[in-house]
Amino acid sequence: MTVLGEFVLPRDRPVWTSTLVDVLAMFGIEEKSARQALARTAAEGWLVSQRHGRRVRWSLTAPGRRLLTEGAERIYGFGREHTPWDGSWLMLLVSVPETKRDLRHSLRTRLTWAGFGSPTPGVWISPDPSRQDEAKAIVRDLGLDAEAMSFVAAYGSVGDEDAMVARAWDLTALEERYEDFVDEFAGLAPASGEAVLHAQTRLVHEWRRFPFLDPRLPGRLLPENWSGAKAAELFHRRHVEWRPVAQRHWDALIGAEEAA
Repeated sequence: MTVLGEFVLPRDRPVWTSTLVDVLAMFGIEEKSARQALARTAAEGWLVSQRHGRRVRWSLTAPGRRLLTEGAERIYGFGREHTPWDGSWLMLLVSVPETKRDLRHSLRTRLTWAGFGSPTPGVWISPDPSRQDEAKAIVRDLGLDAEAMSFVAAYGSVGDEDAMVARAWDLTALEERYEDFVDEFAGLAPASGEAVLHAQTRLVHEWRRFPFLDPRLPGRLLPENWSGAKAAELFHRRHVEWRPVAQRHWDALIGAEEAA
């Protein structure tokens, strides 16, 4: 999906199976696994195949193009937003019995992906009150809306706001992942077109995880010298720097395949 989003989505043209297989081989993916991935992606409705003699080429379907366009907006926009925070918290109260473990897991997974943290069982918080509609949709989808309650308020004088944040989100683990990202790409200097395409794909593939891991807390709630800011600056700088060469190499691969 990273390869499709980075190189196929910007072009309104199909791509040969052999091109995709060759590119995936750069990442140690065997031909059989690459072909299975293509078949699986097509079965999910994101790709459609066209046969030309013994050869096959692939195009994005309309749903596939929408999916990757939305993903691109999320990936490339992540780390650029700096919305002022007025100190308001959205609090969601919703508890699930221990006996309904699958439901508890679904709730935790979906609220975590939406950027919520849980400082204590049954309590979910977000410094972004605009996520209230998203929270409402989640609890409704899971059949928990009758028991759920929400509040929007400022933190009071009892307790410590920073301690609440530390309990709700594991920022230490997240910062370590950001530091690993910086360590991996800060000193990377690919020379050839193939190496740049490889580096660019890895860069995007690793970065695309962070919108699901990072709750995007306001700056005043984050530790000093937050590694996420450094990682975001590095990602956007490297992506702009490597993109022209990576795209030219992709075009060269396409041209060579079409001339064959």
